[in-house]
Amino acid sequence: MTPVVRLDHVGMVYGGTRVLEDVTFTIEAGDYLGIIGPNGSGKTTLLKLILGLLEPTDGRVELFGVDPCAFRDWPKIGYVPQRATFDATLPVRVDEVVLTGLVSARARFGRARATARRKVTDTLELVGMGAHAAARIGTLSSGQQQRVLIARALVPEPALLILDEPTGGVDPEAQAGFHALLRELNATRGVTLVLVSHDVGVVARDVTKLACLNRRVIFCGHPHDFVTDTNLTALYGADVRRIGHEPPCAHAG
Repeated sequence: MTPVVRLDHVGMVYGGTRVLEDVTFTIEAGDYLGIIGPNGSGKTTLLKLILGLLEPTDGRVELFGVDPCAFRDWPKIGYVPQRATFDATLPVRVDEVVLTGLVSARARFGRARATARRKVTDTLELVGMGAHAAARIGTLSSGQQQRVLIARALVPEPALLILDEPTGGVDPEAQAGFHALLRELNATRGVTLVLVSHDVGVVARDVTKLACLNRRVIFCGHPHDFVTDTNLTALYGADVRRIGHEPPCAHAG
């Protein structure tokens, strides 16, 4: 079966500075991939290469077997960027924000507005935001806004959902619900997930595959094979120690 994403000896140079070097791994259908690494390690750049927003300096990227620059079936891809802040006075309803996720799928839904509205309603229910459909997006909490952005990414029924540090600035309780939702999407709906996160504990607990990035791939495999003090020190370049938490510790995610 063709991998969802294939990276083959990928490198990227910005203004003479090498940001990524010799990155090689695959993302298979049904994977829940976590990507961790220190600030400036190239994580967001890697996502932009997968999404075709950048072209690699070296190597090759494939998205569903196609060069991302030639890829056209974008409803198959959902993307949740780093947390956005909405102006409280913005006169846009939650359901209207989610409906914009169907713009790229208008060939399927453009002539069936009732169908599109039903999909929006069902997706808001899935992420626990059905009761807020008529609320203005700017009046919601950070955690609620992130759920709306996930609904927007999910409404076209993507096969791949990419999330770039989506819980930054979100309170611990909202984070726990957010990660529970991701586990459900992967386990019960078969959505392939790619999550960039600084929270090593959450990533190690939830994902099925872990990629550790610091310009190069330091490790790619099962998270339980990586999360040791020695490996964390190798990745972050400092004397890092892992501290375990048992629920209901507030910051255990």
